[in-house]
Amino acid sequence: MLNPSWRSPLPTLRLAALAAFGVLLLAVPPAFAAKHHRGVSITVVSSRADLVSGGSALVAISPTNEARRLKVTVDGGTVTKRFAVRANKRFEGVIRGLKLGRNELRATFRNGSGARIALVNHPSGGPLFSGPQVQPWVCQPTATDAKCDQAPTYKYLYMSTNPTTTGFQPYDPGDPASDVANTTTDQGVTVPFIVRVETGYMDRDQYQITTLFQPGKPWTTFNPQRQFNHKLLILHGFGCAAQYQVGNAPSTTGDSAGDYALGKGFMTMSTALDNSSQDCNVAIQAESLVMAKEYIAKTYGTLRYTIGTGCSGGSLAQYWISNAYPGVYQGILPTCSFPDAWTSATQVADYALLEHYFFESTLTGGPAWSQSQEAAAEGIPTTSNAFVSVGCTNFSPPYTPSTCPTGYFYGAVPYWPCAGVSAQQLYNAQTNPAGTRCSIADLAKNLLGPEKPSVWTAAEKKIGHGFAGLPFDNVGVQYGLTALRQGTITPAQFVDLNAHIGGADVDLNPVAQRRVADQPALGNAYRTGLINEANNLNQTAIIDCRGPNPGLAHDSYRAFAVRARLDRDFGTHANQVIWEGPESLEADSQCELNSFIAMNRWLGTIANDKRKLSLPQKITRDKPTGLGDECWNGSGVKVSDGLCPSGVVPVYGTPRTVAGDPVTTDDNKCQLEPLNRSAYAPTQFTDAEWSQLQSVFPQGVCNYDKPGVDQRPTVPWLTYQTASGKVVYGGRPLGPAPVSSPLAAKGSHRRR
Repeated sequence: MLNPSWRSPLPTLRLAALAAFGVLLLAVPPAFAAKHHRGVSITVVSSRADLVSGGSALVAISPTNEARRLKVTVDGGTVTKRFAVRANKRFEGVIRGLKLGRNELRATFRNGSGARIALVNHPSGGPLFSGPQVQPWVCQPTATDAKCDQAPTYKYLYMSTNPTTTGFQPYDPGDPASDVANTTTDQGVTVPFIVRVETGYMDRDQYQITTLFQPGKPWTTFNPQRQFNHKLLILHGFGCAAQYQVGNAPSTTGDSAGDYALGKGFMTMSTALDNSSQDCNVAIQAESLVMAKEYIAKTYGTLRYTIGTGCSGGSLAQYWISNAYPGVYQGILPTCSFPDAWTSATQVADYALLEHYFFESTLTGGPAWSQSQEAAAEGIPTTSNAFVSVGCTNFSPPYTPSTCPTGYFYGAVPYWPCAGVSAQQLYNAQTNPAGTRCSIADLAKNLLGPEKPSVWTAAEKKIGHGFAGLPFDNVGVQYGLTALRQGTITPAQFVDLNAHIGGADVDLNPVAQRRVADQPALGNAYRTGLINEANNLNQTAIIDCRGPNPGLAHDSYRAFAVRARLDRDFGTHANQVIWEGPESLEADSQCELNSFIAMNRWLGTIANDKRKLSLPQKITRDKPTGLGDECWNGSGVKVSDGLCPSGVVPVYGTPRTVAGDPVTTDDNKCQLEPLNRSAYAPTQFTDAEWSQLQSVFPQGVCNYDKPGVDQRPTVPWLTYQTASGKVVYGGRPLGPAPVSSPLAAKGSHRRR
């Protein structure tokens, strides 16, 4: 600060100083001479800047108070008129007509200062990051191109005031019904309970979006109808398989939680590719949702948060997308849950191998097994449950719809007929080795990578490339170990079982040798999230509804497998709540609805939390008071806090947990330790039996106290393609979302 008593001794000196200052002022570059501007930044609101699709993007530019002085261009073409200060006080616009690939967006003042960002646009038919798309692919008959694009269609439905009418009824805006009920949203807005269902196509498959809608009234990106609460509920399908044609998106109406959500102002959405029966691939599923959510933001308005719900394959999609692509959902409501497909694959494969062993043992005169002994080795109440889980009635290949009509085995068999593949196109090891393989492994070949030439089958050698590797293994697994220690099976049965259990080849046909996990498929399965390590799952709020399904593929242990993985990774499972009850699979007839209501309250608190805390901290600290594990009566009444007694929801195991695997069940290939005769005490083997065990396990047996071979954390947000569209097997990280870079004023590089 200048001393106020300072005075220039001579007026001429003061004038000279002012003149000199004027000369300096003329020499200052325009960026300094002009009015000072705050730093400009550009944000792509609808998606990451490098994951734009469909030729358009919703963009915000700041600072708002100077935004009207900015010129906005894309590759030199002016798009300023598409921007305005919106009701949310942000300077926003939807840019359309982007070319495929890189587009440079600039926002500049007259002096050239401002910011720029590259928008990388992808086709509306995909792919975005899942890599080269599977072929062949059959589009819907009305598609306008090979990417299955088609203009969306719309229909209206309504809820009636007639108490004898349930569910949504068709509504004709040209001839309005007289019995339309009203609904009040969670924001206090009351409107007629009419919804609009949009059905369209993107990423080569169908999507469906439903929202409360007042026919005849406008809805724009920046001025949506007032009943929209800017929240999204995603509905899922079930199963786990691979299809090669356009499917139907799961219905966005008719679900108890979904219909309730619509009445509260939520939007409901589904995509066919997020239906695991259509597409059991975490990268394609996540890509489908990213594209659909981007479309919603550009068309209907931005979203506060997203909730997922679904059973079985629907729960699988929620769990592994949340871990591999955190941020797609903010909360999930899995029911009859699976953490992922590929740790479940060991259970299904083991069931198949055990049932094949028992089936063959009766034919070859091996040791006799009672039904209770078979069940003890499988970790289930009765051995018949394994047949139901796998879905096969005959364990002699080839497996066909007549021998394996239901269950989960079909999704893994490459020669199983799948939609979109003709009999002439279907893989056959002898007659058509180059044919299309209808397995979930081959659907995920971009993620898993191909088999190495050293393990190629005759079919692979004939066509000159490897099939997708299989990321599971049974080397060193001691089948029936717990049953042996409990005295349920004899040493002779234990030895014979492990000597003859065998393994499976790449076509899942039983072979005499145990299965050795393929590389790099094993490591890639962990890396890509096909095996859900839960290491990113603390960024999602979870309420898991879990009912009994004793010893079947939906056994209740799976919810606790997720919990154990969270505890291992974070020392807590505070972001996961388990609700149990006697209703098979779903715990309680009202569990989905009640858990949705609780989740909406939970996420609303998080969204309003402005503290400088990490997202995992907000999820755990903002969990509503009293929200925790609960036991329900099956009919919508909470019985108690805490989990239900084991008699209500029993927890059974798997062949691997019987063999010593912990409940985490995510080491698809175990590390080995030397065979030790004293470790079986008090069980006694004859010398002949011990000699046979040594020949069965020459490298040792599983040591489940150590991590699995190649077990590693899931890497979030992987892409499986280069900029030119070539495959990147196993993926590479997309990295942090791109941000805009500043532009200096013209001439600012000159020296003062």
